Amino acid sequence: MTDVEMAKPFVKAAVDILGTMAGVQAKAGIPFAKKENQARGDVTGLVGLTGDKRGSISISFEKACAIHIVKSMLGDAIEDILSDVKDAVGEITNMVSGQARVGLSAAGLSLQSGTPTVVMGDGHSIEHVTTGTVIAIPFSTPNGGFTIEFCFE
Repeated sequence: MTDVEMAKPFVKAAVDILGTMAGVQAKAGIPFAKKENQARGDVTGLVGLTGDKRGSISISFEKACAIHIVKSMLGDAIEDILSDVKDAVGEITNMVSGQARVGLSAAGLSLQSGTPTVVMGDGHSIEHVTTGTVIAIPFSTPNGGFTIEFCFE
């Protein structure tokens, strides 16, 4: 399975889930091989994958994008924006991972995921659990961008 074929379920999952959960229209850019560990956003959800392949997926949101998504999902129910952003990014990472794994299983890959970890802060780094090439897919939304990364051995 090529990197482009592997990217398709992640793109579909992100567009579907953000559209359904937050009413956010996400547009995928061109995937590329990422060389550095620095996140391309301010808050990142990261989850490990096991099964037919070992790997990980991360989703890094720019601050404005993450806040807009949380406000769209929760409306006036926001109590603690930092906590709510952290929870929402973890849940979105979990949902995107789950839907992408369903798409990958249709291509013959059986994968299970762990519990997402969320990292916040300017200039944080992402350590994927494999030594394979990290594929990054940039997305744009009307309220900022996010990047999905995945890596498999």
